[in-house]
Amino acid sequence: MPVEFLGIAATNDGSEVRPRSGAAFDKQYTLRLARAHEDHGWDRVLFAYGSGSPIPAAAAGYLAAKVESLQILLAHRPNVSYPTYAARTFATLDQVSDGRLTVHFITGGNDHEQRREGDTLGKDERYARTREYIEIVKKVWTRREAFDHEGAHYRFQDFVSDVFPVQEPHPGVSFGGSSPAAYAAGGAEADVYCLWGEPLAETAQQIEEVTRAARAAGRTDVPRIQVAFRPIIAPTEDLAWEKAHRTVGAIREHRAGGQTPARRRSPESPENTGSQRLVAIAEQGERFDRALWTPTAAATGGAGNSTALVGTPETVAQALLDYYDLGVDILSARGYELLDDAVDFGRYVIPIVREEVAKRDRERAERGPRTLERTLSSLAVAG
Repeated sequence: MPVEFLGIAATNDGSEVRPRSGAAFDKQYTLRLARAHEDHGWDRVLFAYGSGSPIPAAAAGYLAAKVESLQILLAHRPNVSYPTYAARTFATLDQVSDGRLTVHFITGGNDHEQRREGDTLGKDERYARTREYIEIVKKVWTRREAFDHEGAHYRFQDFVSDVFPVQEPHPGVSFGGSSPAAYAAGGAEADVYCLWGEPLAETAQQIEEVTRAARAAGRTDVPRIQVAFRPIIAPTEDLAWEKAHRTVGAIREHRAGGQTPARRRSPESPENTGSQRLVAIAEQGERFDRALWTPTAAATGGAGNSTALVGTPETVAQALLDYYDLGVDILSARGYELLDDAVDFGRYVIPIVREEVAKRDRERAERGPRTLERTLSSLAVAG
């Protein structure tokens, strides 16, 4: 199966290791970073969402008009706009981008962050609302006749849109989460299910949960799986590990100095299940499998995509291929120096992975499908 690479569409040059140098929305930097991804083999970039941050849909529209082939993953929180309005926004962006849009629906795992924009629902209620929201958006994207909706969270009558996506039947729907409520909602509605980087065994378990939820929802297909990492690469293993330890030191110094914006800080005990899982894994040890390293996650309290893959480009590429062998075909990667790391990863890691995926696909076609159990068993023997 083909492999895809997702990078980040940051609107400024700030990161966990240093403050930004300019405005929150730096148009020149946004475009420069996107073109670095487009020129170095990446498939798409993510416009993330945060309360108080630049509006990702507007930034995505700007970028879509400036780059030729780079695809866009647009993060969206259902609490910030009505689904009929959001669906038309997405359809318009799909038109602007000539069919290069995927939408990542964020339910929200932190009550305080959600309340910043007036969302007072509890987590399980938010997942139920997100599922209803996605159902409505899909209808708006595909129905040419007016329809009514009477749901738990949304009610409207006689709605029909006059703008439709380029993509048929509609743009891709991306979703993430690690709780039972998340698996149920995403398993039912997502085209892509997003996970944070965990050890191989735990990742396999989550893939099984997503598959089970999709089957329970009556689907005959299952979502594609995306896993996210923070690669730390260097020409030698020793240099990579020196860089990794410097990075963690910079993260801790940055946070201790109060330079991390309040909206990005994580509580000591994170509320969302995904972050709790990352913190628990970090407490079990620092290194897992071929190259997974957890101190970066521990230093941020499991904030989002925060586990690292450390090593030479060859080591990191082989680690990514281990996840590919589990059934992960979208690999999300973001370094701590956004621009330089996007270029280096594109130059030195992506070509190795693509070449090996082509080789694996040929071998897989010859020997038939492989179960998760067989894959994990072979990886254990190799390790």
